[in-house]
Amino acid sequence: MPVNVYMNFNGNTREAIEFYAESFGVDMPKIMTFGESPSDPNYPLPEEAKNMVMHSRMDIMGSNVMFSDVFPGMPFTLGNNITLALITDDRDALQSAFNRLKEGGKVVMELQETFWAPLYGSIEDKFGVHWQFNLGMGEF
Repeated sequence: MPVNVYMNFNGNTREAIEFYAESFGVDMPKIMTFGESPSDPNYPLPEEAKNMVMHSRMDIMGSNVMFSDVFPGMPFTLGNNITLALITDDRDALQSAFNRLKEGGKVVMELQETFWAPLYGSIEDKFGVHWQFNLGMGEF
């Protein structure tokens, strides 16, 4: 089960993706915007978020590197904008790692079904490291 890198940016993710794609000589990856995600009338999408990057992924020399803009109004601290992402098809291994790493840490989002994965969650472990957990790779 590889550990992947997930980088967040403060509104300039497209620029970062273009820079890294050019720097590593890879094709521009697909980009999903917040505006392309399913809408929820209980949580209307702010206009400024519609064209921001919700998710993108590129292969850099055999490693999955994923990208996203921080949603408007969410905190962003340069230097703390990289998380580690565990992506696997093994539900038990994902659940076990989530349960162990949350000990002494803080659950940011409990493992739950999302529109992109049957199981997704995130934590900050007791050492301050941010982790994302995703069951299956999905189409991105």
